[in-house]
Amino acid sequence: MRILSDHDVSLGLSALTERDPRLIPILAATGPVPLRRSEPGFSGLAAIIVSQMISKASAAAIWNRLVLRLGTVEAQAFLSLGEEECRAVGLSGAKIRALRAAASAVEAGSLDLDGLCSVDPQVAIATLGALPGIGRWTAEVYLVFCAGYPDIFPVGDVALQSAVADALCLDTRPSARVLEGLSLAWSPWRSIAARLFWAFYAQRMRRDAAPVLAGPDAAKPARNQLK
Repeated sequence: MRILSDHDVSLGLSALTERDPRLIPILAATGPVPLRRSEPGFSGLAAIIVSQMISKASAAAIWNRLVLRLGTVEAQAFLSLGEEECRAVGLSGAKIRALRAAASAVEAGSLDLDGLCSVDPQVAIATLGALPGIGRWTAEVYLVFCAGYPDIFPVGDVALQSAVADALCLDTRPSARVLEGLSLAWSPWRSIAARLFWAFYAQRMRRDAAPVLAGPDAAKPARNQLK
């Protein structure tokens, strides 16, 4: 299945809390968990690339300026921008190169971002990771929020590492490798577990650290609840 609705999130949360009772008080403390979905395509991937390695507030500001400049952030439209125009909205040289590489691949037909929704997740991650400037975090976040894969946990995300350490009362923040092992307890619903821990982090820290996403649905409030 794919995670496409608040109902899917509710199903996942029910399965997770039954599978791992440690998550019950975490969900109770967090409240509704947002779906945070973007449609698959260049705009969704571009917003995630913009979010790489900077704060959510900075990423949101850059993304909003890019949307204001282009209207709809599509591959052909982005390729029409010059270097100075890209830098004027706040994009770094590395992100300009990554966005241009992705946009060029989409326009050339060598990157099918919709098609990635229906292939093996490791194949999808490898396909995205072959593009310049796109690492595992970017690929996994695309699969979680745009492709709707149910069993992806972006273990390299620092906010998720901190949230898991806090929620499970760990002595130290887990490394990506350690978190990979911990996340196996939440399979096959790890994408829902990631949403839960991002929401928990936002609740505890009063700061949303989930990636900036494209489209109006990305900002909708959560409506799910544990039945």
